[in-house]
Amino acid sequence: MEQLVIGFWGCYFGATALMLAASAFAFRHSVRRIARNSAVSALASAFFVLAFLGGLPIEDADTLARLLAHIASVVSALLAYMLFSVLGVLRQAATRRRTSLALAVLAGGVMGVGWLLPPLQALALGAAMACLLGAEALFLTLCSAVRGERLARVAVAGLCFMLVALIGLSWIALDRAHVPWQVHAVSAVAGTAYLASMASVLWLRYFYLFELKEVLAHGPGYDPVTRMRTHAETGNMVAAAFKLYHDDPVPLGMIVVTIANLYTLEKLYGLAAVNHALFVCAGRLRRTMPGHVDMGRLGEDGFLLLQYNCRDSGALIQLARRVQAHLSKSVALNTGFDAHVLEHQQKQRTRWAADVGVGVLRVSKADARSASAVAKGRGMARTAWSYPSRVAWFDEKSGEIVAMPVIRPS
Repeated sequence: MEQLVIGFWGCYFGATALMLAASAFAFRHSVRRIARNSAVSALASAFFVLAFLGGLPIEDADTLARLLAHIASVVSALLAYMLFSVLGVLRQAATRRRTSLALAVLAGGVMGVGWLLPPLQALALGAAMACLLGAEALFLTLCSAVRGERLARVAVAGLCFMLVALIGLSWIALDRAHVPWQVHAVSAVAGTAYLASMASVLWLRYFYLFELKEVLAHGPGYDPVTRMRTHAETGNMVAAAFKLYHDDPVPLGMIVVTIANLYTLEKLYGLAAVNHALFVCAGRLRRTMPGHVDMGRLGEDGFLLLQYNCRDSGALIQLARRVQAHLSKSVALNTGFDAHVLEHQQKQRTRWAADVGVGVLRVSKADARSASAVAKGRGMARTAWSYPSRVAWFDEKSGEIVAMPVIRPS
């Protein structure tokens, strides 16, 4: 049974590592608030769990119990403050001051009273304080959920899992020698679910910061549908790339994607379906592209991808094939604008797959011009609609457009 217990808690600490990796990603992209809150939440929760599982190097049982009482008080107050902040309860400075002061006084008072009690009773008091703060946070989020806040609904589930994990960990710390392995299993699963819920809450709460970062970077050149550069901004991107290319002639890789059936989709289902289709295609592009590839919209039905220092044409072609495969997968599209219907996922849907054409060329001639290269890539992408592979490559040696062969799965 010990191996099962280790496996369950291993999943929890694995989820903690994933949350820390996501924090590092957010920090790298200059979204410091997400990075700070998620990292502190993950580390504080993991330290709490590690301490209550007996992971601290303290042999004396009484000393360990008193230390765990302090850890329960401090960590629960910290996590409660962060949760209130994420839920928007602490928007006003006066409320933040009162809440932080109240939590500090509560934690200090519980620790002080704990010294008047035997070690195990002090630990029980600290664990009770943690459960009390969790219950209070659950009550506040339930009130917010009743008012219809989507963020609070996710937080309610997370706090329920947290309370289950807290009760289980308190049992483990108070009766370590006799606790059943099922308590470890339930606590570990609940703790993992709590981390997943809190990660979702943080993402929903601060996702707008990613959007804001892009808006500030591109200004009016930011397209809210695809969250990419607009067609005009893409032209500026290409012009800057070709200026750099003429200063330092290192080959440029260019991939142009066009979608043949957007016009038909609009006539059949309206603009909402087209916007959803573009939104999905742009999201798939972002997930497919490596970090060194720049992206932007091209016209009403396409995208342009630009790769600097493109010395390997084979890798560029493979990237184009991957783009075509990912964008051609079917998706269930929204066909209405009703916000209430969208919110409750009861909208009318239709299955749709993008008819994608991909044009691929590598710019390596000294006299290459941006406008002619983009026009050539767009023409190749439209020509690729008639190819079985839907991918067209410009062969520099022959000066001809070549259809890429279809790769059959082995």
